[in-house]
Amino acid sequence: MVDLPSKETAFIDWYLAVVEAADLSDKRYPVKGMNVWTPYGFLARRNLDRVMVREAEASGADPVEFPALIPATEFAKEKEHIQGFDAQVYWVTKGGLSELDVPLVLRPTSETAMYPIFALWVRSHRDLPLAVYQIVNTFRYETKTTRPFVRVREIHFFEEHSCQVDEERATERVRANLAAFRRMATAFALPYLAIRRPEWDKFAGAHYSVALDAPVGEARTLQLGSVHHYRENFSIPYGIRYEAADGSQRPVHQTTFGLSERLLGAIVAVHGDARGAVFPSEIAPYEVVVVPIPAAEGGEAVDRTATEIVERLRRAGRRVHLDDGEERPGAKYYRWELKGVPLRLEVGRREADGRRATAVDRLGTKGTLSLETLEAEVADRLAKFDTALREAADRRFRAAFEVAANLDELRGSKSVRLVGWCGREECGHAVEQAIDGALLGTPEEGLPFPLDPPTRCVACGATDPVRWAVAGQPL
Repeated sequence: MVDLPSKETAFIDWYLAVVEAADLSDKRYPVKGMNVWTPYGFLARRNLDRVMVREAEASGADPVEFPALIPATEFAKEKEHIQGFDAQVYWVTKGGLSELDVPLVLRPTSETAMYPIFALWVRSHRDLPLAVYQIVNTFRYETKTTRPFVRVREIHFFEEHSCQVDEERATERVRANLAAFRRMATAFALPYLAIRRPEWDKFAGAHYSVALDAPVGEARTLQLGSVHHYRENFSIPYGIRYEAADGSQRPVHQTTFGLSERLLGAIVAVHGDARGAVFPSEIAPYEVVVVPIPAAEGGEAVDRTATEIVERLRRAGRRVHLDDGEERPGAKYYRWELKGVPLRLEVGRREADGRRATAVDRLGTKGTLSLETLEAEVADRLAKFDTALREAADRRFRAAFEVAANLDELRGSKSVRLVGWCGREECGHAVEQAIDGALLGTPEEGLPFPLDPPTRCVACGATDPVRWAVAGQPL
């Protein structure tokens, strides 16, 4: 058995121990921040990707894939963008033994890879809107402490890029992206806030950025993804123009929507407990694990029943695993709880004789199901498990926030704080210094619970204008 650290008092140690013990990632690869996807972790990632693809395509985006190498000449065209990434990029300067005439950047993100081609694809207003996505690896020279999934140098990255006829349509696309993420978050059972970042913390080159943040304990927050409105900041330097219906030439307005493997880290961080990981059923590598319990007599009936259950659930489209290894049942129960499997079905001599199985979900709810209605009962139990998981996460989410009336209440804070903010940068930095973290920005889609409008800025005391802002310690 693995003795996990306390999630409440040693969160980082707990998180790293769960990722390793649940066999989600192997950090022993000899390049810092570039970890190996184990089979179990890869299955979870593939399920995440499936949800992202489903919702991206439902919102009107089409799949593409662009090269990983970007010529320095293209990367330099958007000066604000390269200044935002120049400390993080990997450069390729040689091909074999020859120096390259034009150095290449290993993509940190794909604006500068895609947009020269967008300029060829978009010629007329009839070519718009253009919305495409890819799921690729991006590379950033992360100099801080690396942690599996949440801070890495090789990033498994979903990115959508769109071109629109004007600012209004681009704003509509931002809203569509936020709606798509709400649907994804339902599948992940992840409560979060959409927060418009302050000017000093927006994505390099963006007109504005909306980040998707989840509290993960003790004032910490984890950014799950982001949506950016670019206006014409990229289309003008990259020459992405279209002929309007009146014959005029106009630059497109652009947006992007980015998510990464941080979502897997968030699922571990938000749902995990003292026994290990907890996966919502749509993301779990295995939705169901079947454990036959050896019997001195009637063992063949136990094996036949367990095999029947597995075969029927697979035909029903369930991801199911038969654990018929030689370990004792108790060790198997512990291992699959550690790995976060939503539902365990136990089959012993009594269950085999009665044509039933004992069902235990990852939150500890136990009962019996009949093989006569196996498929329907499994579906029902998984749905109830997901509902209970989501409700528990929502309760913790609401409890993670507190209002701070002054800077002193931010110092040593153990909660994500809601503060009145006048919008001035100097007041934002005063908040950041007090909480020893970040003023994340202003909620884009409401607060986690109803609050009257704030009356004054927490830093300077100004009463107009003032709005709620979120402050915490990004993980």
